[in-house]
Amino acid sequence: MESSPLTDRERSSIGLRLMEKAGLAEMDGWLAVAVLGLFAMSLFTLQQATAEPTGQYLQRQALYGLVGIIGMIAISRIDYSRFRELRVGIYTFLCASIFAVFAFGVAARGSTNSLELPFFTFQPAELGKLLLILALAGFVIDGARRGTGFRRTLSYLALGLFPTGLVLLQDLGTSLVFAAITATILMIAGTRWTHLAAIGTGAIAFTAIVLVLMPMVGAPVLKEYQQDRLTSFLSPSSTIGDAGYQQNQAKVGIGAGGTTGRGDQATQSDLGFVPERHTDFIFAVVAERYGFVGAALVLSLFALLFWRALRLMTLSKNRYGTLVAGGIAAAIIFQVFVNVGMNLGIMPITGIPLPLVSYGGSAVIATFLMIGVLQSIHIESHAAQRSPWID
Repeated sequence: MESSPLTDRERSSIGLRLMEKAGLAEMDGWLAVAVLGLFAMSLFTLQQATAEPTGQYLQRQALYGLVGIIGMIAISRIDYSRFRELRVGIYTFLCASIFAVFAFGVAARGSTNSLELPFFTFQPAELGKLLLILALAGFVIDGARRGTGFRRTLSYLALGLFPTGLVLLQDLGTSLVFAAITATILMIAGTRWTHLAAIGTGAIAFTAIVLVLMPMVGAPVLKEYQQDRLTSFLSPSSTIGDAGYQQNQAKVGIGAGGTTGRGDQATQSDLGFVPERHTDFIFAVVAERYGFVGAALVLSLFALLFWRALRLMTLSKNRYGTLVAGGIAAAIIFQVFVNVGMNLGIMPITGIPLPLVSYGGSAVIATFLMIGVLQSIHIESHAAQRSPWID
């Protein structure tokens, strides 16, 4: 006997049940739209910009995204508060994974910051951004019950700066993201402004020592090319050196895009004048190919993501969720600010990728996991509305 076809109402009901079973119906829809839109923009741009016969960049990025989305859904089903209980283990794993790079790391693009795994090259520091947020927020919440003195603030700072210093020896850009995460969590936690002022003064003094004093005495901390990248944006017209050339070519590409872009006539990116066009300078490729409209679309999606993360800070069921949401928001928006700024020539070149848009397995997967934690905060905040408020 021939079965009767399903009605639209039945199909809708089946689809809703499948979404509920996977936990998708409980997620923040606007947040999902933002991250999936950014990743779709990444795939579309890579397909157009790399133009290679094998399509390996596009295929690998799609695979990284699939793994990341599965990880995002899985981690969203875990109550994020459990990570607070695991803060010591998470912090230990974070430091151990960074130490592993010193022992077993492989060099790539001038830095030794990766581990060679059977299926792909993994950068522990990318996942380390999320691990630092989860661990440091837990330590701050736990320590708040024991006092708020300057020694307590210094202990939190030391917990953040220890992995930051280790990463600095491997990757300058990622170490800056670690520092931004540490500073943001301390500020959201209510650290006194006098303590923050003292820390800021110390940070300025440390920067002066690293950039000026140490090179003068013949013991530079940063490599010569890293110093060139940090200072090249101060001389916008200079084309001497690799860093100055990169920023000038990126700005030419962005300017050539105009309002709606040059499409297939985007010679700056298609002919390889824009360096690292699939990673650090992919924003310049978007701006040249799709113009102001494409660049504004990417920035609007990031603004939507940032708004939803800030909203979750206020809706979180406890202070730990507030600190974690704030740390994730800071990590993502800091990377966007620096990456777009270095494409425009107003920020130093630090090798920071554009989250979810730049090509790269470790960064894409780690960012999707961050979004998974935000989704967990969203799910738990709605569940907490039916139960007493818990700190």
